Amino acid sequence: MSLPAPKANAVADGRTTLQLGDVLPRTAQVRDGHLFIGGVDMVELAHRQGTALYVYDEEDLRSRIREYRAAFEAHHPGSEIVYASKAFLNKAMVRLVAEEGASLDVSGGGELACALAAGFPANRVYVHGNNKTPQELEEAVAAGVSAIVLDSRIELARVDRIAREHGVVQDVYMRITPGVEADTHEYIRTGMEDSKFGFTMRDDFAFNCVADVLKAKNVRLRGLHMHIGSQIFKLRPFGEAVAIAVDLIARIEERYGIEIEDLDVGGGVGIAYLAGDDPATVEEFARITTEALRTECERRGVRQPRVLAEPGRSISAVAGVTLYTVGILKTLPGIRKYVAVDGGMSDNIRTALYHAEYEAVIANKADEPRTEVVTLCGKHCESGDAVVFDGSLQRPELGDIVCVFGTGAYCRSMSSNYNGQPRPAVVFVKDGEARVVTRRETYEDLMVCDL
Repeated sequence: MSLPAPKANAVADGRTTLQLGDVLPRTAQVRDGHLFIGGVDMVELAHRQGTALYVYDEEDLRSRIREYRAAFEAHHPGSEIVYASKAFLNKAMVRLVAEEGASLDVSGGGELACALAAGFPANRVYVHGNNKTPQELEEAVAAGVSAIVLDSRIELARVDRIAREHGVVQDVYMRITPGVEADTHEYIRTGMEDSKFGFTMRDDFAFNCVADVLKAKNVRLRGLHMHIGSQIFKLRPFGEAVAIAVDLIARIEERYGIEIEDLDVGGGVGIAYLAGDDPATVEEFARITTEALRTECERRGVRQPRVLAEPGRSISAVAGVTLYTVGILKTLPGIRKYVAVDGGMSDNIRTALYHAEYEAVIANKADEPRTEVVTLCGKHCESGDAVVFDGSLQRPELGDIVCVFGTGAYCRSMSSNYNGQPRPAVVFVKDGEARVVTRRETYEDLMVCDL
């Protein structure tokens, strides 16, 4: 078995700039052969804080939220950007989202608890999930969240009962599955007909369930929600889904005499994981969704609802990188060259789960060309434990610091303690300063719940 051809070199100008396009955090540059992000030397940071290590470019995070807010406000004034916290969440991220004027989407009681513990306004929180427990719904209603996104008639009954017990009327959205199949991995398509999420549009089920929502005395139907999938490059399905939602909005107004105030169009654009990826822009996403809304509302003669969008991955993924130290080198002639690092599927399950692909560089050799083809494997007891399969890298040596790009979404969120591995620390970098925002776990942390 011959080795695959190397990918294009990662470095065009070794003195100043990495040439990986949209894969790079926005402040990334090379100085004296070392990779810098947020003005911080990644090699020095790795030596000081240890590896594996999650690092976030704080200015990158902030700039992407601002970009979404500006684009949607320009095309549809009054729009709301709701950061999807499942992509990455800790108290520092909660505070950053609040400071940038975005709202927060939570998909579980722990995410809501984190938001509240960090002082996030509950009236800017939206609660998601296809099987929210009664306890989670109780916590959401008691906190006074902005809206709960209903996923079923069973959940409707639970929310109505809990709201009645609290003496409130809870705003809700209905999540619909528009039957639109997005061009993305099957595991992260969420809007097709065969989905565990939401009220199906087949046989008018969602439309008929509106009557149930309106009969409930302690909920108020404020909006509709849809989510067709994640990591989407081709934006046409968003327009198609909006058209389906507007048709439902018009029918609800005709039959029940109520206006739907809000339409949540779901997640944001896909992001570049590889140098050759060419994702759509935030501006294109805002334009396509809002133009479709405007056109369809005019056609059906209904008032345009307020628009909400829920970017998560496209806020945090590229802003985040993971640093590792090379521990073992192993070459199998004619088969593969393995570079083993001090992390793997416990801090990044996406490669094993989705066959995700990433770009990587050796941070202490960032001005050198990536002439080697290697598999960047982890330290865990699984053959499928790898961060990058057959990717390009500079010539590796023991002790090198490897930086894997685009790991800011779903890596920390989906991390585990497999093989007794403590989760890495999280560091925010900005203006030459690095601050630990989540400390590294200890062995004691692994056993803290044991009796």
